[in-house]
Amino acid sequence: MASDPDPEPQSDPQTPTITDPLTNEFATLNDLTHDLDSLNELASRGSWRSILDKVARARALSFLRKPHEHLTYLAFHVIALSKLRRFADASAELDTLDDLDAAHYLYQTYPNIYPTRSGSMVPFSLRWLHALLPIKLGKRQLGLDRFYALLDFVRSKLELKDGISGNIWKKREGFVINSIIGHHLTNKEFSVCLNLIHFLLSSDPSNPILISKLGYIQMQIGDLESAKSSFNRVVSMVETESAVELKNLVNRNKAMVYMVGKDYVSAVREYEECIERDPMDVVAINNKAICLMYLRDLPDSIKVLESALERVPTVALNETLVVNLCSMYELAYVNHSDIKRTLSNWIARVAPDDFDSSCTRI
Repeated sequence: MASDPDPEPQSDPQTPTITDPLTNEFATLNDLTHDLDSLNELASRGSWRSILDKVARARALSFLRKPHEHLTYLAFHVIALSKLRRFADASAELDTLDDLDAAHYLYQTYPNIYPTRSGSMVPFSLRWLHALLPIKLGKRQLGLDRFYALLDFVRSKLELKDGISGNIWKKREGFVINSIIGHHLTNKEFSVCLNLIHFLLSSDPSNPILISKLGYIQMQIGDLESAKSSFNRVVSMVETESAVELKNLVNRNKAMVYMVGKDYVSAVREYEECIERDPMDVVAINNKAICLMYLRDLPDSIKVLESALERVPTVALNETLVVNLCSMYELAYVNHSDIKRTLSNWIARVAPDDFDSSCTRI
């Protein structure tokens, strides 16, 4: 599924100071780095091949004049290669940097260029990819070692930062820990996941998303009662909230419990409430279709997913949903190859560059 665990059987700008690396005197993104606004726009559209072309052109024409510009463009290049699943090329590009903490990647090494800035100019995304890419290349232990080293790095920054900067590093800590949890979950190392979730909850005990994630992990280890207890805590936290996202979180949690108990009719009802509130809740759409499939209602399950792709293609078009739809085609139709080919042709026209078209299994 798209996001929930799959039950398959998803400082003042005018007065910059050297002690505040987040303060800057740039009016626009392009003042910060050559044509950065265009790179961000391409990334938001999933135009990763265009980013590769743009980076190559900027390098060839020597548009990048400052050290941080080279690093920024390298970051976009490595991200684009990773998005296109060219992990070996991405890793080789990243390896050209060697030591990410070397002095030549510090602003203060170039006082004539950066008279008011200090600290590392290495984008955090490169540090994260430095940990992720070995896992993508089958070197899981090396990747995990790097993720834990990255977590230590982030925590060392947290000890020195406060205010806006501290909040950013705190969010990065949570991001890295959640990445680590995801990799341990893949290998069913549940005790490590529970320890990490409890650590996050120790500093944010009223976070309904974290508590829900705790419930999902408890469910995967077979502790249904503890999972229900976690989900009930979420209900009590958000019952006075009006945010659709939180209300839908409650319904999805309830539906997960119903699915584990094979009460698919009740699960469908919960997911329908989510979709009524938010027609773009792809997790609910996908899971409703799965429940209908389990209820042997293939025509309706197919209709749910096809309708989502027609209504909100930019949101609904993800590999998990397409894999599920193709599985339903294979169960429902003798001529499923022709139907999947039609779907594949449509995907080729509308999908971002990083969409894995092999999920149609043609």
